Amino acid sequence: MAATGIPSLVVSVPDEKLAHDLQPLPEGAELLLWDMKTPPPRDHIDIVVPPYMSMSEILPMLADVDVRLVQGQSIGYDGVSAHLPPGKVFANAASVHETSTAELAVGLAIAAQRHIPEFVRAQDEHRWAPVFATSLADRRVLLLGYGGVGKAVADRLRPFEVELTVVAHTARDEDGVAVHGVDELADLLPDAEILIATLPGGEATRHIVADEALTALPDGALVINVGRGSLIDTDALVEHVSRGRIRAALDVTDPEPLPEDHPLWSLPGVLIAPHVGGASTAMQPRIARLVRRQIDRMLRGEEPVNVVLTT
Repeated sequence: MAATGIPSLVVSVPDEKLAHDLQPLPEGAELLLWDMKTPPPRDHIDIVVPPYMSMSEILPMLADVDVRLVQGQSIGYDGVSAHLPPGKVFANAASVHETSTAELAVGLAIAAQRHIPEFVRAQDEHRWAPVFATSLADRRVLLLGYGGVGKAVADRLRPFEVELTVVAHTARDEDGVAVHGVDELADLLPDAEILIATLPGGEATRHIVADEALTALPDGALVINVGRGSLIDTDALVEHVSRGRIRAALDVTDPEPLPEDHPLWSLPGVLIAPHVGGASTAMQPRIARLVRRQIDRMLRGEEPVNVVLTT
């Protein structure tokens, strides 16, 4: 699996599909298959691509490996620093999941607004059950987060003719979009019919949507979370949904996976997806392009992109 010539950059990937998509390799690159369930195949590997969605279990395998770059396959990296051995550089997968996650965010909005889950249940019962639904069009949508995923969501919402308000960490004008600072969130919530959270996890964003924020939302508001489960205070959400005040469509939850006896499973007005925002056919070609970009840059002696942690 090595290109001709003497390899100067060794890359490990966890599966045959990614290995195939990286072909043909540039001159000087060598590719190894390593799912990180077995001992390391080399003492030195320049780029390690761990398996998708299993970081906490496998990162300790890198303790005795000389690695120049650990290239994750997720955008989020909260918790990685607790498991990444010292002396390692970690890059996230910005540019890989934004499209697919934004697609799901809009899909959850449409499904919740147009009663798709109820129609599926009625179909299972062979029951004709029409309803007069609330459209996505003309809704006042508050987008919480304007990074890669937030921008992708905004791009996809515009053709649906929503009234879009954007909130991020700091206020700014970005490409003609008036972005409000998070310090304005409390004033914006009472006017939001749909709240879409796309923020990353971590202490800075933990429970940014808690009881106070949920109370500020108008009756019947829809809360969508495609960021991290920790953004929302789950107990507060359960309480508001139980009273029929708030609806929710969640791709991420806290805890996660959601225990089978958790009340969110059975509460009316809740739609749950099992953290699949990035899990689509859009992911594979994009992760291959990112890994190939890192290979090409490092072969040229350039710094890798997307570096978010150095331990």
